[in-house]
Amino acid sequence: MAPLGQDVPLHTIDRTPEYEDFMNRLREYHIKRGTTLDPEPRIGAIHLDLFKVFNHIVKNGGYDKVSEEKLAWRRMASELGVVSNNEASTAFSLKEKFYKNLAAFEISTVHGKEPPPKDILEDVTAKGAGLLTRTRENFRVKRESNVGAADSAASGDDATTPAREKPVVDAAASARASRGLREAPPQRVIFQPDTGPSRTRTASQQAQTHSNPPSVNHHTPTPNHHANIPSGPPVHHGGRGGPSIVHHPPNGENTSHQVSTYQPRHLKPLPLRAVATPSNAPNEFYKTRQQRQMAEASRQPMPPGTGYDGPNIYTRCLNALRSGLPAEQTFALNHLVKISFERGDKYKFDSFPGLAEGLVDKALEVGSLFYHVSWTVTWDMYNDSADIGVLDGNNGTPDILDRINNLIEKDVPDVLQTEKHADDLLLVTEAVLTIRNMMTLPENAHHMADFYPLKDLICIIVHLPQKDSLTELKHMALDIAEQLTPFLVLEAEDPLYKTLLSQMTSEDRGTILTALRALGRISVNLDATNKLGHVPQNVLQRIASWLLLNDEELTDACLDFLYQYTAVVPNVDNLIRSLEPHTLVDHLVRLLAHGARKVTREFTLVPERKVPAHDEIAPIPADLLEEMLKLEEPDRVHRWVRCFFEEDSDSFVTQLAAWQAYQTAFVGPLKAIGQPLITPADFIRNSTSVYKDSNAQVLRDSGEVAKFIIQGLRARPRPLSLDGREYGRCLWATNPDRRREKCGQFFLEAEQMWNHIMSAHLGEERNSDGKFDNVEREYRCTWGDCAKYNSPTKLHLRDFARHINTHITAILPGPGAAPARSARKAWVIPALTMGVSFEETLTVRDERNPNMAPQAAGIPLSAALILRNIARNVVKTDAEQELRKTQSTRDEVGGWNEILFRPLLPRLFEILAENRALAPYIASLLELIQIEADEDSDS
Repeated sequence: MAPLGQDVPLHTIDRTPEYEDFMNRLREYHIKRGTTLDPEPRIGAIHLDLFKVFNHIVKNGGYDKVSEEKLAWRRMASELGVVSNNEASTAFSLKEKFYKNLAAFEISTVHGKEPPPKDILEDVTAKGAGLLTRTRENFRVKRESNVGAADSAASGDDATTPAREKPVVDAAASARASRGLREAPPQRVIFQPDTGPSRTRTASQQAQTHSNPPSVNHHTPTPNHHANIPSGPPVHHGGRGGPSIVHHPPNGENTSHQVSTYQPRHLKPLPLRAVATPSNAPNEFYKTRQQRQMAEASRQPMPPGTGYDGPNIYTRCLNALRSGLPAEQTFALNHLVKISFERGDKYKFDSFPGLAEGLVDKALEVGSLFYHVSWTVTWDMYNDSADIGVLDGNNGTPDILDRINNLIEKDVPDVLQTEKHADDLLLVTEAVLTIRNMMTLPENAHHMADFYPLKDLICIIVHLPQKDSLTELKHMALDIAEQLTPFLVLEAEDPLYKTLLSQMTSEDRGTILTALRALGRISVNLDATNKLGHVPQNVLQRIASWLLLNDEELTDACLDFLYQYTAVVPNVDNLIRSLEPHTLVDHLVRLLAHGARKVTREFTLVPERKVPAHDEIAPIPADLLEEMLKLEEPDRVHRWVRCFFEEDSDSFVTQLAAWQAYQTAFVGPLKAIGQPLITPADFIRNSTSVYKDSNAQVLRDSGEVAKFIIQGLRARPRPLSLDGREYGRCLWATNPDRRREKCGQFFLEAEQMWNHIMSAHLGEERNSDGKFDNVEREYRCTWGDCAKYNSPTKLHLRDFARHINTHITAILPGPGAAPARSARKAWVIPALTMGVSFEETLTVRDERNPNMAPQAAGIPLSAALILRNIARNVVKTDAEQELRKTQSTRDEVGGWNEILFRPLLPRLFEILAENRALAPYIASLLELIQIEADEDSDS
């Protein structure tokens, strides 16, 4: 069960990168182990996400911990969103899928132990727990100890059939306290004489048997159930090898005396004994015969509960149900309900002949509880009985509804009931519940499709009086019909079909929902067409109005019915005449966007690129040089490489260029302060240790010319300071006629660069106050590719300085800016992308080909299919011909498709463009509409 108050979504596969990585590791593990992996195992119609299942089970303690806790696998299935009508079967299926695909992987990866061999793990059933301690020795012993035991652990909980709970009732408080004290009637065990071979007993053993008869004990089996140990020497079957003469057992205390004293036959003479016959020893012969007769006469009968255990619970319940005894039927139905619910996959109608007849006969007794009738089933093909209560078991009862309408109802109060009435109704309910549980298995539903009394039973139960005590019984009958109709072909006059249609006028949502599903699934599993003829007008109107409700489950059932209904041309004609068709079509088009969400996806038009690397290394700024001169080697080399190079696995710099740049920067200053320059070999060795992926290599081009490079380094266009801040380069052209020749000096502060431009490039000088005069001159901007002041323009210095400041602030970050190393790399040209919006509705993966793209599903798909059925079939109806005759008198063209779909074409084209899952269905719909429009234009 899911935790109270939590809505667990239905289990689906989330194909995330984590899921794909997990499945790849799981496939490799199974290949190494030599086992077969089912990547998307099914439980019913649900495909398991092994990544989700593994994480959830491990989170709850692992396979052993979950298996040791009672009903834990049911809870796991509920929490994972794996739901079905049979919780026990689902729990065992989940346990089995985990056992086959993930148990060994869990032991290896989570617990770090060696899993058991596959012959005692994957090759056997998922029964029990203890995988972490399982070995061949203890597993074989356990299996041998279970030989002959009944296989009753079909559910995931490894539980036996429980007995009905008996509530504690105070007998003095109620005279009906005995109703809750139902017990199984005592087993009737037929006497079984001793069939053991008497010739293997010695005379002393026979005498002991005569003198000491077996005691009556319900718990200790009689000696007849033990194997007789022969007193003579064992017979040696000849062979080429033969047993060893000398044998020393490892533990003599546990060794049988006969085994320890065994000697082969060829080592001792064969003992011979004369046989007493009437001719050679008549007295001895008759004496032995008389003793045997006296022993048989004095033998006590076998006590109840000992000896042969009797039939299993399945056979006993079947025989008890068919016995007709109330106590036996009470016991049988109590257990049949639990067996059918917990172990329905092992309980099938075709394996137990007479079970279906017994359950239906018991359920038919409901008629005598509320009507003056006794329903019985006859299997006589020539039966001509006029009794209203006799049902035809071979061909069904076509007038069952007329018979029900002619019944006389008993005066049975719904609130106050007699004890016998309540007990009888309880047994009938249990019989119907057993049928309902068993019908959830498709094999049972297919088997019961030819069992006509079951169809009559559904009609009888559904048409019972409107009483609160019968509501549950009617719902179970409709559940049976829902599982049965996929294997039936029902015509318009079939009683079951009329019964299901009559439920459309009910006010009970559950009744309407189940009946709609049963109608929409008629002959789904057969080749025949579900015609759904003679649907009343009021039923079609109610179904169309239910589509307006905010009820997904009911809407889905209505759409399934309409899809089957509109597949037949006469039904479309009836639909056009019974409803306002344009209103229905308009709402179906709105349902195409049910649950839709807008999703924007980025598409790459031009992939990301890198600017080719070059050997030009920036000159070192003066302030940075001063800071580096304070460092010692090789720290100076490390800092220099980090400031002037960045890591790029696809680029390189020649060793000569790097050494010359370093030598140019430091040889003069170091000589001035009396420090030696690092050697070239030490420089190369230390420069390649700064970044982990950089290394010295020899590159040979096509001309076989060796080039010594440092792989993994790219020269920075602008160096970094020691604290990681990026320098700004002055892009002012020193010669206005040669704008490509830039100044190229580097500055760390914007103010420094501004002062540099004002004094070095503009030639301005400060006054006595240390400020620049705001003079008016002709200024020309040569910064980079700036074209604002490309020609000399008369400006005040203050205005021109503001323009220069815009260039400076664009390349130099502010005081609070992040370090340049965290910014986007300037040599990487980002990819050119375009965002496209899509409309996504519910999708599922094709079970036959999981690798295909997700397919449309749910309410939007059903609405699209109904629209396509209407567009295809409406042109073939009589209503279409009548409309065209009316239009011809008014010089109009077009038919019902023109009226229904022309106003909705813009929305349909929008869905075609944005919803990729629904696009194929909308395209086929538009094609049908376009064909109709073309025919109208041609005419």
